[in-house]
Amino acid sequence: MSALPAKDLDHIVSRTRGLWEPLRGQSIFLTGASGFVGSWLLASVLRANDEFGLDVVVVALTRDPDRFFRDQPDLAGHPSVRALGGDMVDFDFPEGRFQFVIHAATEQSFEPDSDRPLGAFTADVDGTRRVLDFARMHGVRRFLFTSSGAVYGVQPSEMTHVPEDYAGAPSTTDTRSAYGQAKRVSEFLCTMYGRAYGFDALIGRLFAFVGPRLPLDANFAVGNFIRDVLTGGSVRIAGDGTPYRSYLYTADLAIWLWTILLRGKAAYPYNVGSPHDLTIEDLARTVVAVTGRRSTIEIAKRPTAGSRPQRYVPSVERAQTDLGLRHLVSIEEGIKRTFDWHRMRDGGNTLA
Repeated sequence: MSALPAKDLDHIVSRTRGLWEPLRGQSIFLTGASGFVGSWLLASVLRANDEFGLDVVVVALTRDPDRFFRDQPDLAGHPSVRALGGDMVDFDFPEGRFQFVIHAATEQSFEPDSDRPLGAFTADVDGTRRVLDFARMHGVRRFLFTSSGAVYGVQPSEMTHVPEDYAGAPSTTDTRSAYGQAKRVSEFLCTMYGRAYGFDALIGRLFAFVGPRLPLDANFAVGNFIRDVLTGGSVRIAGDGTPYRSYLYTADLAIWLWTILLRGKAAYPYNVGSPHDLTIEDLARTVVAVTGRRSTIEIAKRPTAGSRPQRYVPSVERAQTDLGLRHLVSIEEGIKRTFDWHRMRDGGNTLA
């Protein structure tokens, strides 16, 4: 796995110069350090550490420390990183005081079965409780939980941008909602632990993103479309192309999450995403145009007459007004950088 682009890390640091001082000389405990979100948080804080001489130490929880350093070779040997092997559900607590904790680990979604009838729900909730128990025993002052827009359930089609005070929720009888249900319970746990043990519980509800390290073989439309053009095939849309989505670039995501951790209001969730929406079909056409490929676009289904399109788009007015956060990198530029990173990671070779 290639290192994250220096241009993106410079983008993060240049827009957060006055942010980092509370971390000086502190230790941070980070879960999900091998994942898409966690790897960006780790790389960006290390760049800030090197830039401003913060003397930060990050203890990164990962299931496989050897693989962790193989996938992120730029971190191997960095004096500020310590990899802790373990699973979020039952990891051994490291020693020391940690004023800052970021819980960015999450269980991969999967279909419930007879062996695991609750799907990802149990591991996600148990993992959050374990990390919270660690936090209360190690002097935590600020605890950031990366939640999800899935906590809102299905966004009403007449609501263009879902705000944080929307009272919707996943259906309790929808067996596909284990992920969203777990995030709701985890938000509650974080808030209650913060109240009981005197630390600030910060919540970021993440929506959709594009950027280097985005998996191209998972259930992320923009990643799937970039994969399709990289391999020289048609860009395939599994549905009818009418749902609306929005995408925040990952360098901006890192800025938002660090700002929420260090300046956000406790027990006051912030949507994290882009307000600039587009349809899935328009997204596919944008990927083709930006990458300069000649891929055709295949749409599996036709829209149902009279139906209103689905939406998954956040209102980010709270983050903009309270924290001054903005969507800085356009969707076109974000797609281009993601495409270029994956192409270079593969040595510039595609099947096209």
